[in-house]
Amino acid sequence: MCSGKGSKMTFTTTGITFKEIQQSDPDFTMTDGIKIVPRAAFKISNRCPDNYISLIQECINHGWLKPVAYVKESDYVWEKLGE
Repeated sequence: MCSGKGSKMTFTTTGITFKEIQQSDPDFTMTDGIKIVPRAAFKISNRCPDNYISLIQECINHGWLKPVAYVKESDYVWEKLGE
């Protein structure tokens, strides 16, 4: 929540923190014992023009565009405790 009078602003936070998980992190993929799935991915529509798909692929190949996932820190801790 944000409130302000004049130029002074105050912020109240919920205390929730988030963990960023990058593609290179071991926790980026999840498994049910059979399938391995990423926590985040890029999904490109079949209607996306080929030249845009090529450009996106080039950006991924150069590391300019990277998938990243965000998880509540509390959910991440519970997940790790359950392993």
